[in-house]
Amino acid sequence: MTLYEKLKQARSEEDVKDIYIKALGLKGYSKNLIDIQTKEIWFEAKDGGKNSTYAMFTQLMHYVQEALNKGHYIPPFLCVIDTQKAALMKSEDVIPFLAKKTIKWGKSASSYSQEALEAISAHIGTHFVSFRIETHEDEFISTIKNAIKNGDIIRTQITPDNLKQVFDKWVKMVGHEIKGVTQDDYALLFFADIMNDGTVSTHDNLPAELLHKNNAPVFSLGGKIYELGNREGYRQFWAIYHRPPQAEYRNYLLERRDSLIPLDERSFKGAYYTPLAVVDKAYDKLAETLGNNWQREYMVWDMCCGVGNLEVKHSNHRNIYMSTLDEADVDVMKATKTCVAAQRFQYDYLNDDITDDGRIDYSLTNKVPESLRKAIADGKKILVLINPPYAEATNGANTSISSRGDETSTKEGVAKTKFAETAMTDYGKASNELFMQFIARVAQEIPTATIAMFSKLKYVTAPTLEDFRRIWNAKYLGGFVVDSKSFDGLKGNFPIGFLIWKTDIRGKERMFISEIATEVLNKKAEPIGEKIFYSAPNNQLLSNWIERPKTNKVEIIPLKNAIVPATVSKDLRGTKWSNNAIGYMFSGGNDFQTSAQQTVIFSSGYSSARGFFINPENLWQAVVVFTVRRILKQTWLNDRDQFLQPTGELTEEFKTDCLIWMLFNGSNLTAGADELEWNNKKWSIVNHFIPFTEEEVGAPGRFESDFMVQYLSSTHQMTESHQMSKEAIAVLAEGKKLWQAYFSQTDVRSVRDELKLNRPDAGWYQVRKALQARNASGDFPPISFKPFEAVYKTLTEKLQPMVYELGFLKV
Repeated sequence: MTLYEKLKQARSEEDVKDIYIKALGLKGYSKNLIDIQTKEIWFEAKDGGKNSTYAMFTQLMHYVQEALNKGHYIPPFLCVIDTQKAALMKSEDVIPFLAKKTIKWGKSASSYSQEALEAISAHIGTHFVSFRIETHEDEFISTIKNAIKNGDIIRTQITPDNLKQVFDKWVKMVGHEIKGVTQDDYALLFFADIMNDGTVSTHDNLPAELLHKNNAPVFSLGGKIYELGNREGYRQFWAIYHRPPQAEYRNYLLERRDSLIPLDERSFKGAYYTPLAVVDKAYDKLAETLGNNWQREYMVWDMCCGVGNLEVKHSNHRNIYMSTLDEADVDVMKATKTCVAAQRFQYDYLNDDITDDGRIDYSLTNKVPESLRKAIADGKKILVLINPPYAEATNGANTSISSRGDETSTKEGVAKTKFAETAMTDYGKASNELFMQFIARVAQEIPTATIAMFSKLKYVTAPTLEDFRRIWNAKYLGGFVVDSKSFDGLKGNFPIGFLIWKTDIRGKERMFISEIATEVLNKKAEPIGEKIFYSAPNNQLLSNWIERPKTNKVEIIPLKNAIVPATVSKDLRGTKWSNNAIGYMFSGGNDFQTSAQQTVIFSSGYSSARGFFINPENLWQAVVVFTVRRILKQTWLNDRDQFLQPTGELTEEFKTDCLIWMLFNGSNLTAGADELEWNNKKWSIVNHFIPFTEEEVGAPGRFESDFMVQYLSSTHQMTESHQMSKEAIAVLAEGKKLWQAYFSQTDVRSVRDELKLNRPDAGWYQVRKALQARNASGDFPPISFKPFEAVYKTLTEKLQPMVYELGFLKV
């Protein structure tokens, strides 16, 4: 629990004192008229947050004045604290003022006069350091401890470790007070502020500049002057932090501008700083693949270079062309003297120099250097070295504006770049991916380029990008994958590939991507093994294994959870049933990325069309698909692996094991319930997935369906040559005990209403949740899930290796 959370629970001033004493680790303290006294600091404490910092200091100064008059000891520091804020100052900054004895105090410390408040406030305003406990707890505690230890108020250094945290606080305390500035400009103004000692900037030519007007700080950006609406936050911020950062950090901090850009905008601009350890590995891989002299032999163009950290390792900057979407990035590179001999320029690669019919015409902008144009025209060896944007358009709402991302905070506009609109009509869904748009333009512009690219592995493995792989002609030369957690700000946990390709778009020899072998690096860029990624034809994918039954005209209630009706328009797809159906299986996507969240079975229709109805004929396939998609743990490395149709024989035992595993899985959301309200009507759903009879589990009434009992005992599943495995039998036995426990008691009304326990044929989801609610209440005999969990784990461990053995996944 944080200090702020503890203070919110304080009920008195004494509580406040005790909480601070413990948080600060105060030794040798006493509580007297002065709320907390130590040799180093006197504290004035208040319950709540209504008193101003100035009022609390005025009360504390009354005691300091008395001690000064009597010649008593005064500590080097004075501090005021309450449940929301704190402030610290040096006694030496106020003692000369108090020694004049000009203040007219009230009768007591708490009854100070208005004149005293005004006099003290006027004097101390520039001397104390203030903190909001909710947001500055760590800084407050470290400042107090440093003051006690070192005898001085030491301001917090700005370092790579706290850059984002400091920026967020700067935005709250300073940025929001700058008149007329957009959120997109905060990062530029922040760096102008911190890279200045209050008088002189540490760098020339930064995009923004800190100035002073009438002794007040103002900012210059784009030829305009921006003033602060209120200076108090500015004063408080720079009372906490030291400026400028230490010299060893300055350039690196400027290079990390990407980490301060809003995440949605970063996904458009590709503003994800490539860690230098990963850059080192990339250069090693390039030397291994292209030869030790590649930096002399190849011209390099990075058309989304950001602030250039992908090129800083290059030894021949005169061979490098670096273009970036934001002019501010170019300014930062100039200010930090990054790759000075390279040609650095602003260029919107997906929109600039694109004609209306999709051709490239450099004369439209004249931004591309003449020497680069000539190198391309002469067919020189060119290496495209990039870490492009990863944004993706996934639906119609994402196709409205430019890829610049400066007019929106969503993914709108990914598909509607000028290049995608005019030159990618044959690429299918690849036009939805920004990084694929970069590859496609490179293919047209530099058809024999060598490409070394950081990106997701979708263009190698994704079924939706089969059209791209059919068009793009490239030979894989080598590469590695690294955990996406190496890149600050990337959402999710997946492999980022650094793959090197020799393209020959116009060549007669077709080079199809079937599989690639990569080295594997962890998030620290350390090698941990190898991994093969496969590209399978769509007709071999597991998602195409089951023929999807057609819908009929029978209306049903669409669900968005086991017993929760649909509530929004997109949920209304599942309103029709199918002949002989017993449930609906949501089965979205075909890789690990989607399988964990998008593999669920319901007793009625579901909002997504990415699934199929389950009937007696396809049930065995459905349970196999369900089990295969859910039984293995998703990791960053297998995140993009595709599920395939089986190549090995599926025995009856395997099918039955999968059935039992599915029946007792947490994503089996089949249920029985009445009185579900939807579309101004009341509906019932029937549970066809109970593997026990009413007598076996002690049900109080008849189950509307005994389908699963009959299915398990049918000759289709149980023949003389096939008996259920001991692992499946054990799961059934322990599952039956839990079902029996459920029927042995009646749940309280609130639980019955919440879980819709209004009919006997409750599903595994309802049974499990009801038993958990009983255990949590403490009003029922406790039910242990451990015996069931143990046998379920045994069945899981039996089935897991079979996913690979039967060909559902490739190693």
